[in-house]
Amino acid sequence: MIGKFLFLGTSASAGIPVIGCKCAVCTSASPYNQRLRPAGLVQIGGKSLLLDVGPDFRQQALKYKISHPDGLILTHTHYDHIAGVDELRAFYVRSKKPFPCLLSRESLEELRARYAYLFQPIGDVPTLSAQLAFQTLEEEVGNTEFLGLKLGYMSYFQGGMKVNGFRFGDFAYVSDIREYDGTVFVALKGVQKLVLSALREAPSKLHLTLDEAVAFAQKVGAKETRLTHVSHSVDHEAINRKLPPAIQLGYDGLEMEFRYGN
Repeated sequence: MIGKFLFLGTSASAGIPVIGCKCAVCTSASPYNQRLRPAGLVQIGGKSLLLDVGPDFRQQALKYKISHPDGLILTHTHYDHIAGVDELRAFYVRSKKPFPCLLSRESLEELRARYAYLFQPIGDVPTLSAQLAFQTLEEEVGNTEFLGLKLGYMSYFQGGMKVNGFRFGDFAYVSDIREYDGTVFVALKGVQKLVLSALREAPSKLHLTLDEAVAFAQKVGAKETRLTHVSHSVDHEAINRKLPPAIQLGYDGLEMEFRYGN
């Protein structure tokens, strides 16, 4: 079966253009340098799954005509990955059924802390617990089933926060990775299509650099790697010329195909 992944956003946390910035990338006319906050849409066998729901989600949903997704997978709870969570009520209002959400126990606890008001009853307004059907990951690495789809997952860290990467067949989405061990490469064995975060050329305490991402991708051995979560110091065309042909920048609206199952 052939699955598809759509990049809904590929920028770092501030988006591109950055508010008030007059740098060459932020003022570029190239559509490849205009990036919304990082998120994606996985489509397999008639099911569509959101990967993260950041502050640009409403704009992304309207732009890419996402009206009936089947569920949400959260990688972690930094603002640029969860700030659109309240927008999900649109799906609850339409279907009158809780919207399925897969995440780690740590992410669920953090979601409750960050959006405590959404978990408190207000008159007849359903709480987020009523609007979302939470399914938690029980291990640090392993396999699970979500909405009838089998997928793999792995754990790593970014600035002390636990983050999950996910694998669907020979495709994997690994964003916001900084601290990790060898179990990640075991979980990624055989991946042929990889999405990986890489902030910029200069070092970062929270993200891989472009060179570090290239080394990571080459160790995985995927036939095609697309980099996401890039900052406004990264010009699409200029950086792509520096990167290996099999490792290139992703961009908003790009679609990748992958093999899922037999």
